[in-house]
Amino acid sequence: MAQEAAVAEIDSREFRNWGGHFATGVTVLTVRVGNTVRGMTANAFCSLSLHPPLVLVCIQHGASMHPMFEVTETFGVNILASDQKPLAEIFAQHGEHHEPMAGVPFRDGPLGAPILEGAMGWAQCRVEDRYAGGDHMIVVGRVEEMEIERPDAAPLLFYAGTYRSTGSVL
Repeated sequence: MAQEAAVAEIDSREFRNWGGHFATGVTVLTVRVGNTVRGMTANAFCSLSLHPPLVLVCIQHGASMHPMFEVTETFGVNILASDQKPLAEIFAQHGEHHEPMAGVPFRDGPLGAPILEGAMGWAQCRVEDRYAGGDHMIVVGRVEEMEIERPDAAPLLFYAGTYRSTGSVL
């Protein structure tokens, strides 16, 4: 009988620092439930499938938007450009945001989720599934509408705990 090697307990701070060495783009996820609109900064986002077009977002259980993501049927993904760091910081604050989304200009998207003015690109998604994933809820969304509004803008990136932008092309 083979013995399984003892697995060392992973320190959550070390794990977070390790994951922070993977550069990601920065998005603001938006939802509308009734007359309430909210947004949150998220880098736990990725494209999941081309056929059908699916994306995956992860919402921490303690996040103020978690209850909205439990009930919403649609959500928006706004890809931020490097000149939108202030927006990322606004929506990264914990707690409830005041309507209309802390005074940030937006318009309603085709599915009702807010589209942030000046976003590099956006998608409107319909919730396909929700899954438990440790201390997060994994939400799979089907992209029903999308657009790149600023194709020449440099993206806002997050790496090692700080916002950055692209450097030289390799």
